[in-house]
Amino acid sequence: MHRLTPVAAGLLLVLAVPVLAGCGTEKAAEPAAERAAASASASYEAARKTAKAEHDRRFKDVAAICSDGVPSASPEATASRSMDPEAQKYAENHAFKRKAPLSGDAACRGEAHAKRIARGLEGVRDEPALRAALGRLGYGSADLEVYGTGGSLGFTFLVPDTGPCITGLLGTPLEVESHGFYMEGGCREPKGGH
Repeated sequence: MHRLTPVAAGLLLVLAVPVLAGCGTEKAAEPAAERAAASASASYEAARKTAKAEHDRRFKDVAAICSDGVPSASPEATASRSMDPEAQKYAENHAFKRKAPLSGDAACRGEAHAKRIARGLEGVRDEPALRAALGRLGYGSADLEVYGTGGSLGFTFLVPDTGPCITGLLGTPLEVESHGFYMEGGCREPKGGH
């Protein structure tokens, strides 16, 4: 028969007590973690409501279009899966160009902003005029990114307070669209993949 040394017996006791104490009981830390998560969720929700209210104050015409609670959703393109291995590889390599989908209220507001901006940019062809026109429409230029693209002037920015992204191309015809963030982040289409 083996006898435990006093050190081994003490170690066994130290290891066994937490196991025995934990049987059938809940962890004391869980309620605190749950309270913290609920508090963070409530803070986020309050910030989101405040931002939406500020957006609606600044862009009353967009808020009026999307206030009925049944916003029009933009149709999402569904990706078809090709059986061609090269097409699948191409799709994987270009996944960085995918955008987060807009639905519900975000889709309605995005579409309303895009139409509003397109009307306000008729005849605009250069960067100073673009910045001035967007400023008159209530879109600050802090997040505005302007860039050359194929002989035309492109631009992108995040709608203040609520999003979504707005991307446009000055030219004939003028193109303005709303969309979610690119999977790699940001409103401007990323260059290059993996």
